Amino acid sequence: MSGVDVITFGCRLNTYESEVMRAQAEKAGLNNAILVNTCAVTGEAVRQARQAIRRARRENPHARIIVTGCAAQTEKQTFAEMPEVDAVLGNEEKLKSASYRSLPDFGVSAEEKLRVNDIMSVRETAPQMVKLIEGHVRAFIQVQNGCDHRCTFCIIPYGRGNSRSVPMGAVVDQARKLAESGYREIVLTGVDATSYGGDLPGMPTLGLLAKTLLKQVPEILRLRLSSIDSIEADSHLMDLIADEPRFMPHLHLSLQHGDDMILKRMKRRHSRADALAFIQDVRRLRPETSFGADMIAGFPTETEEMFGNAMGLAEEAGIAHLHVFPYSPREGTPAARMPQLDRALVKERAARLRATGLRLHQAHLDSMVGTQQSLLVENNGLAHTENFTLVAVPGLQPRAIVTAMITGQNGKHLDMQLMAVNAA
Repeated sequence: MSGVDVITFGCRLNTYESEVMRAQAEKAGLNNAILVNTCAVTGEAVRQARQAIRRARRENPHARIIVTGCAAQTEKQTFAEMPEVDAVLGNEEKLKSASYRSLPDFGVSAEEKLRVNDIMSVRETAPQMVKLIEGHVRAFIQVQNGCDHRCTFCIIPYGRGNSRSVPMGAVVDQARKLAESGYREIVLTGVDATSYGGDLPGMPTLGLLAKTLLKQVPEILRLRLSSIDSIEADSHLMDLIADEPRFMPHLHLSLQHGDDMILKRMKRRHSRADALAFIQDVRRLRPETSFGADMIAGFPTETEEMFGNAMGLAEEAGIAHLHVFPYSPREGTPAARMPQLDRALVKERAARLRATGLRLHQAHLDSMVGTQQSLLVENNGLAHTENFTLVAVPGLQPRAIVTAMITGQNGKHLDMQLMAVNAA
């Protein structure tokens, strides 16, 4: 191989940062290299990264393999001791061209491979200008990094550090460049995006940032948030939901569970009632809004009744896009020291919760049939509605925004009849 290849795991923020990494590595003159941007959210994510590294070495025996990302930050020794790995960079180091210029030579010891500093010492998040998100029709902008909260199951603050925000002006500049490059939809991303602005002068909120973007960059046709913590939703965000058609009617919520005792043991800041009240408020303001949510099955001490409350919340809230994670103990977190459930039970509950999610998704697809929708066409013969539902659009040009009548569904996506191709 030649050039720089990037293998990305995990969240949309990682997807964005992978483009920054590629640009910085190429700026440093790196060649014949594979960058692996890892995720640490579950043990399975770490296992998949290690598997991908071994495969990359078999397929590219002479390439330089550099591992970075959250798992590299939290388990640096694990990756440094892999013979397939030539260097390990921390989450701060991966975004700097100097890190790629100072890489060690092949065949060094595990300690010499390491370029991982204390992420908790990082106090600012520098704006990263990206003109292209390879392979994506929608563009991502990092507005925030890190997290000040310490949920008992979560290792991510130790991989990302404390919360820090990108100044509003830099976000506006980035959005303008992406819109000028032809992106019609922009997604604001962060580790804890709804904490945006708490460390900036004047303490602007995520909602105010989104309002400002849409006002100052009218070329943005569709604006989304990657994920939010509903308890932090501000009045500006609720205004956008109610009154701004360019703000897309889909919210992905960090719910994690539906039982108040488990939420307390997770050290979450919302209750079951808080989550339901937020969803009801949003639907009152904008009925077509669909919701996604992350939920964990098999958290330590979870009884069958508590698990039933989690499934009940998903049903009562009508979660259309449910992301289910079997609880995975992460070394160094308080939950890993709590009484654990049998792994077979954890997997069985996760399967039941996924089955509930599938049924809710089918109901959501059914509800869309017969409606007229605006679609953003992607690269793979699919498109997304404004409320983030997949639609098959064979033969249509990527990045086009079209109007279609939804004619049916096949269990995975919607089918449509084209009505109009909208002007740019």
